[in-house]
Amino acid sequence: MSLPRLRKTFVHALAAAAVLGLASPAAATSADLRFPAFAQAVAEAALGHDEVAAFYRETGYQPIWTGQAPGERARLEALLKAILSAGDHGLPVSAYDTTELQAMMRAVSSPRDRGRVEVELTRLFLTYAHQLQSGIVTPSQIDPGMVRVPDRRDSTALLTGFIEAENPEAFMHTLVPTSDEYARLMHKKFELERLIAAGGWGPGVPGSALRPGDVGMPVVALRNRLVAMGYLDRSATITYDADIQRAVQRFQENAGLNADGVAGPSTIRALNVEPEERLKSIIVAMERERWLSIDRQKRYIWVNLTDFTARVVDGGEITFETRSVVGQNRGDTRTPEFSDEMDHMVVNPSWYVPRSISVNEYLPGMIASGGASAGHLQLIDGRGNVVPRSAVNWEEVNPRNFPFDLKQPPSRGNALGLVKFMFPNQYNIYLHDTPSKSLFNNEVRTYSHGCVRLADPFDFAYTLLAPQTADPEGYFHSVLDTGRETRVDLEPAVPVHIVYRTAYSDLRGHMSYRADVYGRDAKVWAALEAAGVRLPGYES
Repeated sequence: MSLPRLRKTFVHALAAAAVLGLASPAAATSADLRFPAFAQAVAEAALGHDEVAAFYRETGYQPIWTGQAPGERARLEALLKAILSAGDHGLPVSAYDTTELQAMMRAVSSPRDRGRVEVELTRLFLTYAHQLQSGIVTPSQIDPGMVRVPDRRDSTALLTGFIEAENPEAFMHTLVPTSDEYARLMHKKFELERLIAAGGWGPGVPGSALRPGDVGMPVVALRNRLVAMGYLDRSATITYDADIQRAVQRFQENAGLNADGVAGPSTIRALNVEPEERLKSIIVAMERERWLSIDRQKRYIWVNLTDFTARVVDGGEITFETRSVVGQNRGDTRTPEFSDEMDHMVVNPSWYVPRSISVNEYLPGMIASGGASAGHLQLIDGRGNVVPRSAVNWEEVNPRNFPFDLKQPPSRGNALGLVKFMFPNQYNIYLHDTPSKSLFNNEVRTYSHGCVRLADPFDFAYTLLAPQTADPEGYFHSVLDTGRETRVDLEPAVPVHIVYRTAYSDLRGHMSYRADVYGRDAKVWAALEAAGVRLPGYES
């Protein structure tokens, strides 16, 4: 019997057994449900779960699972069928173990028993609905840089929608995230699970580097690994030939590495990542997708920190992409993850140096040099006036009493370059140009103090301005050429999503993987494991 048919048979059998228990002669009648015993049992069982308690108070303690009203068995069957697929979504299967609940349902012999079962079924439904729709864990509790707040649907609204649904099974399907990315991740999850069950990709690639022209058993291992991973057709060659070089390049492109066709140390490390680790990345990406609400039919900006790219996406199509530099992997310079709206850009921006950078990075040199160092920065007093350095007694200055702000006026050498893109937020994060162009050539680009630097900021600006002017390039340069700091509003504002995905698909459904540069995905996986999520074969 196929797995879907087996599941369906099990659900019907379980639901029938449950209904028999709930409708046994010793159980309460429809009239008994109005007795205080049922309501009291529901109220007691709902203690500590305020939303469940509030729902039953508002509905007069009417049952939605355990009464005699039409459709209650259909609800029960829909719930039981849905939770059987919890593992497909990377949810903690242990949270949906109904063994104890089945025993409770079969043993119902009083309105109080029925009330306890009622609440347990409601809790089960809400656990599934909330975990599937908005995630298993709370991002900010895992890492302070994961400040995204998932859109958690109100419990009463979920229960009301379920009760009012003509087709309970169809309603359960509406809980599944609807993005194409979620569907592609889930498809890849199934594929990797089948691969792992069949033995994986075989032996890894030995050594630290292989190059075109090399011959021998390490090349054979490389060849076999590429064949197993789907990058190379079957071959008997023992030489690092042109076919292997092209396959390595394709792999490097999917891994975010310089696609030179040389299997250097970073390429071999990535090749040797086992499918179990890739599966963890997929499951974490599915969880992250549940945290995010995007209208993908409209324009938005997508900044993936692990991929070091910034994209403009229109109607699901990438209309512009550029390399980026993100925050350093230390302290509070790691770029946070959140969503906001980009409503303007500043052309010829000044750089108002953050206080932490002023006193920790610039001030020591200024004190040591008597104010001579960092001459590109102005001293600004509390009234916004520029203060000559000669007016400061540098021997009396220290990080605690330094009374000035530092400002760099607009210029081509400005730390923000010639344009910055603003989505005002409490983290003081924005996208901007930079005079340090050489850093964009590196594979790993974690160099900033938290903001996101763009390799092609002018083209990014033209793309953003295109909906509001017939000549975006000409308009932008007319503002730039004034040399004055100028705000340019974006009409309309554009949603911007700063995300962290070590596994994601392209528009053709091909999966790409990136390194966990900040270690955040490792923390998410640890939290998911703590919640009960397991890889197939590691359930115990």
